[in-house]
Amino acid sequence: MELFGVTALLLIVCAVFILATIVRTRRQETARLPPGPTPLPILGNLLQFSGKEVFKTFIKFAEKYGSVYTVYMGMERIVVLCGYDTVKSALIEHGEIFGARGHMPLLDKLSSGGHGIAGSNGERWKQLRRFSLTTLRNFGMGKRSIEERIQEEAHFLTEEFRKTNGQPVEPFFYLSRAVSNVICSVVFGHRFEYDDQRFLQMLHYLNEIPKCAASVWGQWYNVYPKVMEKIPGPHHRFFQAIERIEEFIREKIKMHQETLDPNFTRDFIDVFLLKMEQEKDTTSTEFHMDALVHTTIDLFAAGTETVSTTLQYGLLILLKHPEVEERIHQEINQVIGRNRSPCVEDRARMPYTDAVIHEIQRFIDLLPLGIPHKVTQDIEFNGYVIPKDTTIYPLLNSVLQDPKQYMRPHEFNPGHFLDDKGKFCRNDAFMPFSAGKRICVGEGLARMELFLFISTILQNFTLKSVVALEDIDLTPSLSGVIKLRCCGGCTHSERMWGNAIPFPFQQHYSLFQSRFELKPGQIGSILMPLKTYGRLQEPPPNNLLHITSGMPPLNLCITLQSLYSIHPPLSNGFLLFSHASVSPSPPPATEFSQLTVI
Repeated sequence: MELFGVTALLLIVCAVFILATIVRTRRQETARLPPGPTPLPILGNLLQFSGKEVFKTFIKFAEKYGSVYTVYMGMERIVVLCGYDTVKSALIEHGEIFGARGHMPLLDKLSSGGHGIAGSNGERWKQLRRFSLTTLRNFGMGKRSIEERIQEEAHFLTEEFRKTNGQPVEPFFYLSRAVSNVICSVVFGHRFEYDDQRFLQMLHYLNEIPKCAASVWGQWYNVYPKVMEKIPGPHHRFFQAIERIEEFIREKIKMHQETLDPNFTRDFIDVFLLKMEQEKDTTSTEFHMDALVHTTIDLFAAGTETVSTTLQYGLLILLKHPEVEERIHQEINQVIGRNRSPCVEDRARMPYTDAVIHEIQRFIDLLPLGIPHKVTQDIEFNGYVIPKDTTIYPLLNSVLQDPKQYMRPHEFNPGHFLDDKGKFCRNDAFMPFSAGKRICVGEGLARMELFLFISTILQNFTLKSVVALEDIDLTPSLSGVIKLRCCGGCTHSERMWGNAIPFPFQQHYSLFQSRFELKPGQIGSILMPLKTYGRLQEPPPNNLLHITSGMPPLNLCITLQSLYSIHPPLSNGFLLFSHASVSPSPPPATEFSQLTVI
């Protein structure tokens, strides 16, 4: 018994010693970390964040703790960098250490565990990034350059706008297709018609990616991925979207493999397939099918939604500021005229237009938090020690709205990029594409698209708002990791009855069934692209069709000419119905805007 007591005492002493050592080490480590708010167990600082405007909470923390501070998202330690000087020092001056991709479960899911460019690190990232940049650069100098592809698509875009005959229009429907077609031309070797159903379906799934990233559900998934995997919710549409996009791209790759000609490369996929063939006997090659699929997804994800949202937001800003639009019209008339299409060379002779485009990107601040980085080794930075593998948030919002760099950071002002003589003036704090080694691989393409699309649209059209200028709201509709905006001059905030979807035919429910080959309790797959064009202020009828499974779930009321949805406002996009059942009692109505099937 005495021996047992001595042994127990020794074990207790050892346990206390080990615990004390751990606590002391933890305190020493924490003492050298940047300061920050006190975290709670498991939750960290999550309860201190606003679900819709996460980046604003980060800015408030910076006001209290300085330009480098520590927060805990759940149990993960994150060091946040604020302000141009701090972000520049980390990403550019210490780029080798701060240049790795940080932990972000949604991005891991998108890249299938680190394939492609966006989610990879190390040698894989270096090789795929170098290959992609070189290939895009070579396409820029080829027989049919990227510039020519954008000019061609800008022409198709203006022709689609002409078909509206001056009626109110939601531009995102057209802009997303035009921008995506540029990527399709580079990656697949051809463009799609705007009403191609397979193309529209892929765009629908691409649109789910930023929507999920900007949502509260997506943010919770980034903090607790294993838990959220098991919890039902809208974030599962993100997973389904990735699967559908992969299927689409693999189909295209298979078609390329069957028609590949080594002597005639048509597009990005052809060049990648030839690279795969060259390195097929290299055991450590990074050029394989998964890399091709996810590099292609990266090009679409980064090059479609971001550019089309910037264009959409830009048109909304120009509606709000007609005097700015008028000056662009004058510059277009002086430099380009009406007899030819805008080209990239015109940008150097159009300083005001160039300044406006830069200011649009700065003002909308599309990625306020940036994409997470991590440090590859322990580093002493700004007087603190950041341990190896710590996730880093370079707060791009704090750079693009740094009062030390921009005289009126919270206002739209093209003068931020003009000197006293009206010439374009670069600003090193312009970082919408991030900076350093992880700067967006599609920066050059995006800048080219923004200039050519905006100048072509304004060469052919004058923008006109259907609401008073003071009623145009520039506030993002979603603002988490990504800022999104559903703009159309017809958005409204008053309470209404439901979403109206008028069909281009007059049919009762029975004929509506026949038209789409519906059966009671079952709907096949119906994909309908939608656009906002007006409002409906009448109560819906009683005949209700309840969509029990679909994207998104809907309750639909059918009348002689219209299909009403008792549902919160739909963002412009698609309805994909899969199963339905009739229900006699609709749920309470909420705000809505009228939608029309294209």
